[in-house]
Amino acid sequence: MGKRADPRRLAEGPVEVAFSQVVGLIEQARQRAYQAVNTELVALYWQIGQFISGKLASAEWGEGVVDGLARHLARTLPGQQGFTRRNLFRMRQFFEAYAGDPKVSPLAAQISWTHNLIILSQAQRPEEREFYLRMSIRERWSKRELERQLKLGAFEQALLHPPKLSPVVRDMHGQTAVRIFKDAYSIDFLDLPERHSEADLHGGLLRQLRAFLGELGGDFSFVASHFPLQVGSRDFVLDLLFFHRGLNCLIAIELKVGRFEPEHLGKLNFYLEALDRDVRKAHENPAMGVLLCASKDDEVVEFALNRSLSPALVAQYRTQLPDKCLLAAKLQEFYALGAPAAAGTVRTLRRRRPEKRLY
Repeated sequence: MGKRADPRRLAEGPVEVAFSQVVGLIEQARQRAYQAVNTELVALYWQIGQFISGKLASAEWGEGVVDGLARHLARTLPGQQGFTRRNLFRMRQFFEAYAGDPKVSPLAAQISWTHNLIILSQAQRPEEREFYLRMSIRERWSKRELERQLKLGAFEQALLHPPKLSPVVRDMHGQTAVRIFKDAYSIDFLDLPERHSEADLHGGLLRQLRAFLGELGGDFSFVASHFPLQVGSRDFVLDLLFFHRGLNCLIAIELKVGRFEPEHLGKLNFYLEALDRDVRKAHENPAMGVLLCASKDDEVVEFALNRSLSPALVAQYRTQLPDKCLLAAKLQEFYALGAPAAAGTVRTLRRRRPEKRLY
């Protein structure tokens, strides 16, 4: 009689890899099932909101009838939750917010009902809601991250302060780079004191790498810290090295705890040249560089970048949340001037993908 296989040995080598593949299949199916349930749930809330909106708009119902509907649903469907008077009016608000824009309404089915409620309650303008819908889908923001981005004023920042890119970056990647990079990155999660060193900043980013990756964007992958570069007989060290899947290139990040100075670009350009010559793979695009500074003068940055022959950009890091009231005032002034770029800026942030209709 042959010996029975030791179960412990089945989890070694190629078998372990096969087991992991099965686990992956299960997790993917679970995610698809969750998405399918969410899509149906949001579609249901859309239909209920549409029904209630029609009854109220035609004066066939008064608001008191909605109270009666909530009580009726509680009696006839005792195991079902989420159909309180408050939630029924939220469904009506949900429908009325997006019913007039067939291009935007399908986006709501791709995020959870909780995400939709957060956006509806905190984003006032239609283009602002569209921005957060699309970014939630593209970046796969959690509920907590969505609330953080709303506190940061991500929409206002994108509209009022587009990223400062060199002409080479725009020639290489066009509006894609505008969508991916920011003019300012918030690192409030580091809790850095007002006076901090480059070592404090660098160490904090490494300790909170997951949060920093979330702030950079979903397609960024971490490669190395203090990445060594050798040119001739000399050794150099790059602060942080990332890879961007969408752009298919290495992203070098140099940290500066002071204000931006034009000569900083020379050092970054030197590093990019070394990366392209000695590190970049044949199938990858040329490396890009980000100077992350504590402060910058936008006019100085513009002058410095206009003559730069390297794919670089200059961004500012913020250790505290911005003043939302000030951002709101600036946005109001922006709209008061009738700036035609408003709608166009939001459109550049759209992700090209097939869209499902809610109805």
